[in-house]
Amino acid sequence: MNIIIITGASSGLGVEFALQLDNIFQKIDEIWLIARRKKEMLEVAQYLEHTTRILDMDVTDEKQMERLEKLLADEKPVIRMLVNCAGYGIMGAFSTSNIGEELGMIDVNCKALTRMTYLCIPYMQKNSRIIQLASSAAFLPQPNFAVYAATKSYVHSFSRALNQELRSKEIYVTAVCPGPVDTPFFDIAEKTGSTLAVKKLTLVRADQVVERAIADSYHRHEKSVYSAWIRSFDIAAKIIPHSVLMKVMRHLK
Repeated sequence: MNIIIITGASSGLGVEFALQLDNIFQKIDEIWLIARRKKEMLEVAQYLEHTTRILDMDVTDEKQMERLEKLLADEKPVIRMLVNCAGYGIMGAFSTSNIGEELGMIDVNCKALTRMTYLCIPYMQKNSRIIQLASSAAFLPQPNFAVYAATKSYVHSFSRALNQELRSKEIYVTAVCPGPVDTPFFDIAEKTGSTLAVKKLTLVRADQVVERAIADSYHRHEKSVYSAWIRSFDIAAKIIPHSVLMKVMRHLK
């Protein structure tokens, strides 16, 4: 049985990946959607042509991840693509933040993504793909978004290294690094702070980011960056000292 697994599949980019991959892949038997909100995933499944398995679970919960591990061991599917979209961000000063939410970002964005990847690799074959949702926040430390940017820097680094490790097996990993995307992400992120207005000017549609990510994964690119603005930011973060860029950011509103 050939399958696609998508985490964070109840909203935003996770939903968009499900819709687009459903149209692209013909030789897939099932799409497995993973998220906490079952109702939303059932609604997504109504629009998919492929058989869809709904796994309503918390990827940070040890017992639920053990059940997923057993499910994979029992069914022994071939995972043609893993898309790790589960994650969230909270803006605001770290010193006055809710420490539970800050640590939760590390649990979801880093630990859960790492474990999900580890569980799935043994079920992958030649030409399988892994798409990891990082962020342009990975390019540069982000004051008032400190933990989120650090978690995405981890995803970016981990994905690029893993891509090299798995090339001998012809399994390819792509880190997707979008800037601001028009999704419910900001409903959570701006609960305790607000993003820079200049970032909102670069807002793009989810379908555009996902279309580019799938194409970059197909072409075995280790990184996917959509829009000229964010590609320029990526280049700037490589050639301009981060201390200078962060100073500029402090003066932006």
